[in-house]
Amino acid sequence: MRTVGLETWDEIRTAYQVARLGTVSGAAEALGVHHATVIRHVDALESRLGVKLFQRHARGYTPTEAGQDLMQVAQVTAEQFSQLAGRLRGHGSAMTGELTLTTVESLTPLLVPVLAEFEVEHPDLSVRLLADQRLFRLEYGEAHVAVRAGARPDEPDNIVQELGALRSALCAHRRYVTAHGPLGDDFGAHDFVGPADERHRAPFYRWLAAHVPASRVRFRASDARACIEAVEAGAGIGFVPLWRVRNNPDLVEMRPAEADWAVPLWLVTHVDLHRTAKVQALTARLKEAARTWP
Repeated sequence: MRTVGLETWDEIRTAYQVARLGTVSGAAEALGVHHATVIRHVDALESRLGVKLFQRHARGYTPTEAGQDLMQVAQVTAEQFSQLAGRLRGHGSAMTGELTLTTVESLTPLLVPVLAEFEVEHPDLSVRLLADQRLFRLEYGEAHVAVRAGARPDEPDNIVQELGALRSALCAHRRYVTAHGPLGDDFGAHDFVGPADERHRAPFYRWLAAHVPASRVRFRASDARACIEAVEAGAGIGFVPLWRVRNNPDLVEMRPAEADWAVPLWLVTHVDLHRTAKVQALTARLKEAARTWP
């Protein structure tokens, strides 16, 4: 007798339906398969077990003693599978467990208030925010939702939605303006704040590299937040997101935001989790919040 394992469940389920209904045709209709498939499954299972499960006669199939034992076990197993399927389907509609969002660190001040409010409204959820330059992989389950900036993400099996754009202005602290005056056409007369990587791909930093002599970028940092903080500390003129300008009355717009400086923001989910209730609820909340971002 060969080993009976999970891979034989189709055969066991077929035999159970034959025992329950008494005919091959009835089992075939219940399972949505051809009657030849039913016969093949029953014959294969009897061969695997080395015992006859049915007495075959003109009116159909009658379970033998061994067949009745199988029917009892299969009925319990079928009920357990049905209960398991219901519980698993419930996971998709449950607002429980962990919900992880990943983004770059410079966007956390926009996202934290949204996540905090969301967590209060859903007390059975544990919200995690992963802010890092590293690209967390949704397909490996490292996060449920990603908010990304820059070029449109193109990983396979991810659903990408446009969330908005991060708009920035060229700003300076009031102390800097008092000491150095307004920004005219002579950029060489001012100090600027920029990225440590002079080939940075952000559109506003490409503009900076094209219009401001490298020698006038007197303060450089590898982190976007550090660049913003340097501007706020009076180190020079640099790019600051409009939402942050709005919250800091000491910042002066030296040059207003230009359309070409905007950085697209993307909402990314994996296709396998996209339609779960908690992912749908969070993405809807993020879209709602993004409409208020300047």
